[in-house]
Amino acid sequence: MIRFATFTIFCAVVLLLIANTPVTAARKCPPTPWDEIGPFYRPGAPMRSKIGSGYILSGTVRSAVDCRPLPGARIEFWQVNSSGVYDDAHRATIIADHLGRYRLETDFPAPYGQRPPHIHILVDMRGFSGLISQNYPKRNRRSAALDLVLSPE
Repeated sequence: MIRFATFTIFCAVVLLLIANTPVTAARKCPPTPWDEIGPFYRPGAPMRSKIGSGYILSGTVRSAVDCRPLPGARIEFWQVNSSGVYDDAHRATIIADHLGRYRLETDFPAPYGQRPPHIHILVDMRGFSGLISQNYPKRNRRSAALDLVLSPE
């Protein structure tokens, strides 16, 4: 009976160690894919969480190592206006809250040229590689959830 209990405890410890290794955690939380920055990025977007209305983009900034939230991450957004032109009114910077969450209220971006509607995203966090990505809103949707997962440097 003691051998069985010892074996059961041993198996439980091994499973716990395997479940919490960085390799397993990384599979559960893959880094957000990179996308092009585009020629319209300008640093220094104003601090604000509203640049329009009708579309909400929200999520959590996370570490690819263990999926933990990354509070304090700086997120910049930029997009075109309803005429398909980039302007200062559609630029914003948000700092992720104490739980790593962010929320941007904006206009549904217009398509232009051959590009579908999209919102550019740049994320910076000390100790992690920067991220440049985009959100492609789906037609007739008023919101999207997008976790932004960063790789360590």
